[in-house]
Amino acid sequence: MTTHTLSVLVENKPGVLAHVAGLFSRRAFNISSLAVGPTADASVSRITIVLDGDSTPVGQVMSQLDKLVRVLKVVEVKAEAGSRSQLLEVAQVFGASVVDMSPTTLVLEAVSSPGKLDALLAMLDTYGTCEIVRTGRIAIGRGAGAITDDAPAAADDEWTAA
Repeated sequence: MTTHTLSVLVENKPGVLAHVAGLFSRRAFNISSLAVGPTADASVSRITIVLDGDSTPVGQVMSQLDKLVRVLKVVEVKAEAGSRSQLLEVAQVFGASVVDMSPTTLVLEAVSSPGKLDALLAMLDTYGTCEIVRTGRIAIGRGAGAITDDAPAAADDEWTAA
């Protein structure tokens, strides 16, 4: 399976995510992963979309996204082959994990304190890394229990926030 990672800069306004997701829904394109986060500019958000390139015409998706009024920029994220080994070394030093790699892309995941993440981003910036997504707190159930649509969650279920 070939995956493609798109970084979409959009106006930070209510309903923009629904508008972008609606484009995929109307055309019956599947999204493998979707994340939204703020950028350094409070008026702009970044939507990172991972698509299955085998079943989705990526060029067509990028073109259609670019036509949406509240979309400011659409790019496909790629990492140059020459800097890949250096990026992997930086990732290892900061305890980041490689979660996806293809001949043209590299996706890292780092879970740490804000200060350590800022230091990692500063190091990555020296290599010309073009796309960063920072998310907020997430939660996941502990133990054998999991949220399913079969039964409602009990009041005493334990949750861990990360």
